[in-house]
Amino acid sequence: MSGDILQAIGGVSPETKDKVVEAVGVDKYFGAHQVLKGVSLTVKRGEVVVIVGPSGSGKTTFIRCINHLEKIQKGRILVNGHLIGYRERNGRLIEDSERNIARQRREIGMVFQRFNLFPHLTALANIIEAPIQVRGVPKAEATETARALLARVGLADKANSYPAQLSGGQQQRVAIARALAMRPSLMLFDEATSALDPEMIGEVLEVMKELAREGMTMIAVTHEMGFAREVADRVVMMDEGRIIEDTDPNQFFTAPASERSKAFLARILR
Repeated sequence: MSGDILQAIGGVSPETKDKVVEAVGVDKYFGAHQVLKGVSLTVKRGEVVVIVGPSGSGKTTFIRCINHLEKIQKGRILVNGHLIGYRERNGRLIEDSERNIARQRREIGMVFQRFNLFPHLTALANIIEAPIQVRGVPKAEATETARALLARVGLADKANSYPAQLSGGQQQRVAIARALAMRPSLMLFDEATSALDPEMIGEVLEVMKELAREGMTMIAVTHEMGFAREVADRVVMMDEGRIIEDTDPNQFFTAPASERSKAFLARILR
């Protein structure tokens, strides 16, 4: 089943354009503080892009902007060729309606640092909620897909368990299954292992690695340098709200171009 999981959940489509994400000149402010400074990034279909950098460099803010969980003040972000969060009118960007934004978010799966599962719902019920309520998928179909996804993340026997009965790693794997149930064309991971105990990190990373092997387009913010080295097609280094390096993992880890990247790696890999 693992080899065709993307087809089962609506993954790569030959009709769609090559660029899944295109961010151009993105600025983001929190009050007077500029968090993103002219960030531009293109991610092609099937690519795995890992974003690294020190705390406060803008990594999480940037991927939240991709999902319009944060509004941008300048630039534009397109997913699958469509503006995210805005409409263009007379050359100006105007924030879109909540209904249209919600429709756009259906194409983007996001896994957060904290698992954000509904505590009063079982693992299975957490997964089927959005497909039924947002996509209008019949309950029987949503349930069948959810059970397949739970098996896919190694939790077939936890369908009727509540979040409080699951370990942190298990909860995060349910969260990944929940995101996949919406048949996204893009998965965003915001430090998905940072809230986990060390022994639980591996089980979540293994699910992420398998998704990467199967061709899911992914942007992952992480401090897991082993994951970046093994899985990423590109490593993007951010510092003080800017992208200062965008290269392949071998180049980044063996001969980074910037002194800032060298200092970062020296500190995080020691």
